[in-house]
Amino acid sequence: VQLVESGGGLVQPGGSLRVSCAASGIDFNMYNINWYRQAPGKGRELVGNINRYGRTNYADSVKGRFTISRDNAKSTVYLQMNNLKPEDTAVYSCNLVNWNGAYEYWGQGTQVTVSS
Repeated sequence: VQLVESGGGLVQPGGSLRVSCAASGIDFNMYNINWYRQAPGKGRELVGNINRYGRTNYADSVKGRFTISRDNAKSTVYLQMNNLKPEDTAVYSCNLVNWNGAYEYWGQGTQVTVSS
């Protein structure tokens, strides 16, 4: 099983980034997916999630700015981040949990820095 994240980087406040998490070695359709972030000196925060049916939920801090989507044909989940703020600076990680909770996998994390 391999999860490969990409798309992080440096962006100015108000800008946009899209982070991807591509999976291999699993039946991607059977997994619910969480996006977490961890800022320096802070605990891990759940940003949002998408279940295997495509239903999404978001933290209040990102609602209306972030969008999670999945492409099951590509075994990839996306985190589209718009109107980014300095407080969004963190390492973002995808977390896949299969439908019955028996298996769980983490991406390696990707740094997102919002700064002028």
